[in-house]
Amino acid sequence: MASDEEHTGGCLCGAIRFRLTGDPIDGNICYCTQCRRQTGSPMVAFVTYPAARFELLSGAPASFRASTFATRQFCAGCGSPLSWRRDGRDDMDVFLGSLDHPERMPKPPKQLWTQHRISWVPAMPEIRSFLRSPAEG
Repeated sequence: MASDEEHTGGCLCGAIRFRLTGDPIDGNICYCTQCRRQTGSPMVAFVTYPAARFELLSGAPASFRASTFATRQFCAGCGSPLSWRRDGRDDMDVFLGSLDHPERMPKPPKQLWTQHRISWVPAMPEIRSFLRSPAEG
């Protein structure tokens, strides 16, 4: 059963604030080229929550469709990435770095799109790896 612990987060400029309730249902580290371009980082980490346990407290995220099957949300003011959501799903991936206390989240259980991992980024053999996304086959 999920806890009722609350986790808050938001963007760099503070215009957008949100709250997640309970424990994440999943998480991942992503090396895909879209995440890299959106963040300017060699990889990103996410926690996955049911959309019903995500509450927007202030602000209005902007949206961008970098693919035909998902929407990315971010702050239009400062550009901070906030979430990724596959069409038709009841859950969403929240960028771990957007949380006020990301250290309170569990270690992501899987790595996605490892075929795009930059060679100088150390492998993490203790975390299950997928060359692509499990949803991509």
